[in-house]
Amino acid sequence: MAILMDGRATSAKVKEQVRQETEALKAAHGITPGLAVVIVGNDPASRVYVNNKKKACEAVGFQSFEYALPEDTTQAELLELVETLNADPKVNGILVQLPVPPQIDDKTIIHAISPDKDVDAFHPANVGKIMIGDYAFLPCTPAGVMELLDSVGVEVSGKRCVVIGRSNIVGKPMAMLLLHRSGTVTICHSRTQELAAITREADILVAAVGKANFVTADMVKEGAVVVDVGMDRLENGKLCGDVQFDEVSEKASYITPVPGGVGPMTVAMLMRNTLTAAKLQNHIQ
Repeated sequence: MAILMDGRATSAKVKEQVRQETEALKAAHGITPGLAVVIVGNDPASRVYVNNKKKACEAVGFQSFEYALPEDTTQAELLELVETLNADPKVNGILVQLPVPPQIDDKTIIHAISPDKDVDAFHPANVGKIMIGDYAFLPCTPAGVMELLDSVGVEVSGKRCVVIGRSNIVGKPMAMLLLHRSGTVTICHSRTQELAAITREADILVAAVGKANFVTADMVKEGAVVVDVGMDRLENGKLCGDVQFDEVSEKASYITPVPGGVGPMTVAMLMRNTLTAAKLQNHIQ
């Protein structure tokens, strides 16, 4: 039976570390990190995420600025708000909750956020820095996965790593972080042939495909480390991930649960990125 990689416990440690560093920053320099979260429309899942981020800000001692805009907000109006936040010294991190309504182009909005305040690390400038391994921020979910692997002492160097999914938010940066740790990385996707044969070679398997229970036990090598980035919902309303947890946990050495695995880590790493941004903008090591 696999050992659980506990995202709730690990994220609590990260947030406590951020809280302590934030107190020290306030005491030494009078600086309180500030995170601005922008939500456009009334998507229920987005609202849950925004509320979680606000609670996390309170827990670590940040200022939290929420901008809830109506569904019919124009792209020009959103860009104007982003420019205002870029210029506001109290705001160290800017996050526009995705998805945005169809009249708004998310790429245009991401490009408009100052790279120094892009705590999601989605701006092309930050993506490029991640590619060459010279970065200040990491995308929150892949960074959270690496933190979980570290929490249980999983060594990446020399291991065969397989990432299922090639999104800009998770799949691609996840592959780069594993590569930076000297893993031998394969990215699989919807056009991959003989997928199960490839995943069965993985010492570390990361599933980020967005399909409930997609990864079955016959796709997993005995003793593999399995990270489930998915957050799916079954017909009965129950939350699950991309991995068939019950059967895969019988073969894996380590596995993340859903919920309580990667999800809490994403918010914790957002807090760490915002603290880093505040220090960099104020020229503090």
